[in-house]
Amino acid sequence: MTSATTGLSAIEAMFDRAREQNRATFMPFFTVGYPDYETSIKALEALVEAGADALEIGIPFSDPLADGPTIQHASQIALNNGITVKHCLEAVRTLRQHGVTIPLVLMGYFNPLMAYGLEQYVKDAAAAGANGFIIPDLPMEEADEFLGYCAHYNLSLTPLLAPTSTPDRIRVVTSKAHGFIYLVSVTGVTGARDTLAPDLADYVRRVRGLTTLPLTIGFGISTPDHVRLIAELADGVVVASALIRTTEAEGLEAMQKLARSLREACG
Repeated sequence: MTSATTGLSAIEAMFDRAREQNRATFMPFFTVGYPDYETSIKALEALVEAGADALEIGIPFSDPLADGPTIQHASQIALNNGITVKHCLEAVRTLRQHGVTIPLVLMGYFNPLMAYGLEQYVKDAAAAGANGFIIPDLPMEEADEFLGYCAHYNLSLTPLLAPTSTPDRIRVVTSKAHGFIYLVSVTGVTGARDTLAPDLADYVRRVRGLTTLPLTIGFGISTPDHVRLIAELADGVVVASALIRTTEAEGLEAMQKLARSLREACG
């Protein structure tokens, strides 16, 4: 791996480039192993070709508490296909071998990572070419061990904040974060929605006042109009369910077309 494709610095550079271009970053998510392993690799590569600034690499889990029906369904199919944490790390390695240089962030729940071994997971992720992690069910107050491993390998751990997060909690979370902060746009689970929360701008302002780290917004974002609104408020946009749903209904080509329109809406 070269320094251009590994580590926390690549995530920071990504946001710097987008800021210079006066636009938000586009960070799509896709589950490894859905609808099968080879197709998921093709889907992730199609997202790169569509202009993704970074990829969220989804690790399937049997009880994804933060995810709605679409990602739950994709996750279950991936598990039925026998996909493990090891396969997801291999997906990162494969993408790097295929010439993908943008940041790759592994998104998965804590239990499979603990079973794998936390230090080994971070070590292997770094060796594969990952840049960081999102662990929805690991509170930053309990993440010191994992943060220590991330610091050793120069990888990021991105926390999630919700509209219900208090100023005190925002301060605690942002004080430990590196790379960027993931703002959950709604109180609830992932899933494409018709409208975004009316108080989203105020929520972003509250967090922005307490950190200088880039802010990305996810959960419920499914259309270019949504993205244009988010791009006015935040530094990055995460889209997941709409891409997976389009893949299931219409195939990879349609998914890539949607992704391209979402990327263009970032500015």
